[in-house]
Amino acid sequence: MNFGEIKTNDIANGEGVRTSLFVSGCRHHCKNCFNEATWDFGFGEPFTEETMQKIFDSVKPHWVNGLSILGGEPFEPENQKVLLPFLIMFKERFPDKDIWCYTGFTIEEILGKWESRAHTPIAKEMLSLIDVLVDGRFIEEQKDISLVFRGSANQRIIDVKKTLEQNDIVLYLV
Repeated sequence: MNFGEIKTNDIANGEGVRTSLFVSGCRHHCKNCFNEATWDFGFGEPFTEETMQKIFDSVKPHWVNGLSILGGEPFEPENQKVLLPFLIMFKERFPDKDIWCYTGFTIEEILGKWESRAHTPIAKEMLSLIDVLVDGRFIEEQKDISLVFRGSANQRIIDVKKTLEQNDIVLYLV
């Protein structure tokens, strides 16, 4: 897997101060995507042990709330294979820090309730490590710059833990 960028001390992609990882590779190709360069799976640099250590070091301070993963598309099957072990390591090292993930897939697609390439044997395990999921493709016609932590009105901010526990969508209140 490649990544396009790592932003430390980011306050735009989730609550509080965060480190944001922008993975490469996305087949959604949403009209007027804010990060079109990351559609290419080969864009950016390889995601290595050194990359992971850089992220771990950046979230160590007590005032950093957690990690955000964006894209590209984190739930493309190729990216899931690399992100799952990384997320496991992150949660082991930082159990009190949260993980936000932005995806063009819906949670129903990830869980296999609706047919999708995002539903893989490891998708649910990956999802179980994520605290907040911002789901749904960016739809230009529903763009609304007044929305918090999302770009279009169709996208939802989901409390993943409560959603998985209740087997029903529970929105995260910001």
